[in-house]
Amino acid sequence: MDIVVILTCAFIVIGVFLFMEGVAWFTHKYIMHGFLWTWHRSHHKKHPHTLERNDLFALVFSLPSIGLLAYYVTNYNPYMIAVGIGIFCYGLFYFLFHDVIVHQRLKWRPRKRSKYLQRMINAHYVHHEKHTKEDCEAFGFLYAPKKYEAGKRQKA
Repeated sequence: MDIVVILTCAFIVIGVFLFMEGVAWFTHKYIMHGFLWTWHRSHHKKHPHTLERNDLFALVFSLPSIGLLAYYVTNYNPYMIAVGIGIFCYGLFYFLFHDVIVHQRLKWRPRKRSKYLQRMINAHYVHHEKHTKEDCEAFGFLYAPKKYEAGKRQKA
């Protein structure tokens, strides 16, 4: 594989990763807080169990990455493999940020947090202040405006 293909694939991975934040924002705002609220509602309520109906989204959203990687590794196309890797990387970062760091599904949180990470945590806590599908804000997972920098929030 030559350097042009490698660099192109690297840009594709990064571009798809960034694009996925827009896809996630749109999906969160208009699908999860829309017609599939029946799945997402479980995520806005306190409960004693580990899994919730909202976890079905992780299964559904992993299918494009799995499908692209499975097909294009066999029918070699480095550019489509790069798309699959970009989607996978976004899913991995989402899991680490959302499920591990914010919601503590695995008990680990960095002791020292950057302003960016604290802003993301604050924004997510603001999102969870509402327990209905209406009137929520902060639908992003890896980006939040600077207005969420100030103030400490309760654990979501």
